[in-house]
Amino acid sequence: QVQLVESGGGLVQPGGSLRLSCAVAGIRFSLHDMGWYRQAPGKQRELVARISSGGDANYTDSVKGRFTISRDNAKKMEYLHLTSLKPEDTAVYYCNAVHSWIPSLNYWGQGTQVTVSS
Repeated sequence: QVQLVESGGGLVQPGGSLRLSCAVAGIRFSLHDMGWYRQAPGKQRELVARISSGGDANYTDSVKGRFTISRDNAKKMEYLHLTSLKPEDTAVYYCNAVHSWIPSLNYWGQGTQVTVSS
């Protein structure tokens, strides 16, 4: 079975930092593009960042310069380092994996809550 498990969420103050992790099992990790999405109450799920199987990263404009996505193929892990956090970053953050050339092979984790509040 394919399993993506997020961890590292929690309550942080504005301006603080957090690192999210996604542990992946059941797929050939190195052949998948990885991403982080988030969903806030009353809003649609949005792409936050993605990193290709080759290591190329892209970010939504609102997090550029503040968040960093990375991956460790040996550990089958994906990370999102969040800095300079703002209250509007509050959301459930989801890990995503999609095969680099078979896009129907698309998987999601259950999410981890990030709350930015003083």
